[in-house]
Amino acid sequence: MHREHSDAFYVLEGELEFELGAERRLVTGGPGTLAAAPPNVAHTFRNSSGGTAIFLNIHAPAAGFGDLLRARRDRTEIPHFDQFDPPPDGGRPFEDAILRGPGEGDAIDLGQTDALFKMEASDGQGSFSITELTISPGFPGPVPHRHRGLVDSFFVLEGTLVFRLGDDELEGGPGSYAFVPPGGVHSFANRSGETVRALNVMAPGGLEQYLKEVHAAVGTSDPEAMAEIASRYDFQPV
Repeated sequence: MHREHSDAFYVLEGELEFELGAERRLVTGGPGTLAAAPPNVAHTFRNSSGGTAIFLNIHAPAAGFGDLLRARRDRTEIPHFDQFDPPPDGGRPFEDAILRGPGEGDAIDLGQTDALFKMEASDGQGSFSITELTISPGFPGPVPHRHRGLVDSFFVLEGTLVFRLGDDELEGGPGSYAFVPPGGVHSFANRSGETVRALNVMAPGGLEQYLKEVHAAVGTSDPEAMAEIASRYDFQPV
């Protein structure tokens, strides 16, 4: 288990088994499954199937996880990492873990964009959020903007997104990842004739709630309306 950060898994292909909580409850998840362990929730995962499994693993805050993997790969000294054996009582129960199968989570329709919230700031410790976006052809995207204190990132699942990153425009197909650090100007659009699916991962979480406000107030993905509501969050149009 981890004492200071959350650990989450989003299954892209294949199937994973997860053991979660003090009871070590076993669950199985296929593509679109999100399993997350907040601090002090014991967990592990395995692939018991006959096929390859591909998944995203998100640690937030990172707590040096990348350094740990590189040290194992390079067979160098293993750095300290926020990982511990569960206590005698097993730690927090299964109910404190987050488990959402394919299609599960709060969903809203914003006209040209559908959002399915797999993990929100209210889940776990609020260190990140994960939202599935389904983006219709011709979606112009939000106005170019920046965030003062959060990382905004996108992992393309299907189709091609056009990203504005600073002064550059780049196309991202399936498997592409766009990472925008705090202060970076960015936007995204679907200029193709096909639907695009992407994951939006933000750290810390919280900004995803502006989509719910947009839905409640105007029920549209109009860029100007979205920008006005988002201005009440960590969102600065440029």
